[in-house]
Amino acid sequence: MPPDSTPRPATPLERVLQLGIVAVIRSSRTEALADVAEALLAGGVDVLEITFTIPRPLRVLEQVADRIAGRALLGAGTILDAESARAAILAGAEFIVSPNTDPRVIEVCKRYGKLVIPGALTPTEIVTAWQAGADIVKVFPADVSGPKLLKAIHGPLPQVRLMPTGGVNLNTAADYLRAGACALGLGTSLVEATAVEKGDFQRIEDLSRQYIKIVQETRQELQE
Repeated sequence: MPPDSTPRPATPLERVLQLGIVAVIRSSRTEALADVAEALLAGGVDVLEITFTIPRPLRVLEQVADRIAGRALLGAGTILDAESARAAILAGAEFIVSPNTDPRVIEVCKRYGKLVIPGALTPTEIVTAWQAGADIVKVFPADVSGPKLLKAIHGPLPQVRLMPTGGVNLNTAADYLRAGACALGLGTSLVEATAVEKGDFQRIEDLSRQYIKIVQETRQELQE
């Protein structure tokens, strides 16, 4: 019998790395977040993080998961403890993001086979997160350090996948990629608060396309 030629579905890690963008969705207008997710998808961004700083985050996560089932990789962000990580996973999160590194959160994610992206800033913190089992390390807050520090850290730690978050925008995105970022965490620079408030989902879709273009063009430039 010939070998099965059916393509293997991409893993969550592969999906994040291929797209190069994690959209961070944070807004008190929770009733609009499913529409925000749809706008991001329409613009080509299909890796979405619902932060747990919003009201009733588990309910919102479940609603968005039901709405976009099978069309996006949905995760939970600002997860500070193992209990919240487990609850988010049971509510439909396929990956967990934290602003800090808590080995217990990483342990829960590994137990359930979920992608985990803890936060760190200094070289010591980044290596600690990586050794604890991080799939990607969220460099946060990136605007404190900028692309130059990311490049300096990436030099001696090329094996560590780094995702800057905070301060990444249309003007700095390419510089972070050139500095060694494997992906970009994009919050209000992509999911603009004013756009969400006004229900201007076309703006979010347009921004999604702009960021995808930057990622694609910069990666092509780096390969030449």
